[in-house]
Amino acid sequence: MKIDLLDLVLNPKMLKAGQRILLSGTVYTARDAAHKRIIDMLDSGSAVPFNLKDAAIYYCGPSPAKPGAVIGACGPTTSSRMDIFTPRILKEGVKFLIGKGTRSESVVNSIEENSVVYLVATGGVAALLSKTVKKAALIAFEDLGPEAIYKLEVEDMPLIVAIDSDGGSVFKL
Repeated sequence: MKIDLLDLVLNPKMLKAGQRILLSGTVYTARDAAHKRIIDMLDSGSAVPFNLKDAAIYYCGPSPAKPGAVIGACGPTTSSRMDIFTPRILKEGVKFLIGKGTRSESVVNSIEENSVVYLVATGGVAALLSKTVKKAALIAFEDLGPEAIYKLEVEDMPLIVAIDSDGGSVFKL
């Protein structure tokens, strides 16, 4: 099923655990170091690098682009590495998480409480996933190298709904 993130913002309940989708729209990369900085910025009252409300965060550290390419390999990072930060990030309005693997019970509860959707990408196919990225721009924390935050425009990124906004989970099937 082809899905545009703008449609999902209006109706996240349209997705159910186990569905396969082709996602298009704007996603922001952020791994654990970027999450820590975002939390520190929120705690200090500083502006964060992008609007968290209704945002999609992709747990990814892309490799540099080869000449003529939009981006290098950009596969998912293990999501549980971000679990310590996730409940706070979701309270700020993030609505979509993309990664791989299971989540802690506190994150699953936070996903349900905040009507968030957790999507998983297949690990090991980073080169294939990079072909879905049509635009990429580094927007924050350049000093973090691959853990910097990038704004990506993706088209037909193949994903699976792992945890839906009602708490349904492929990990419990």
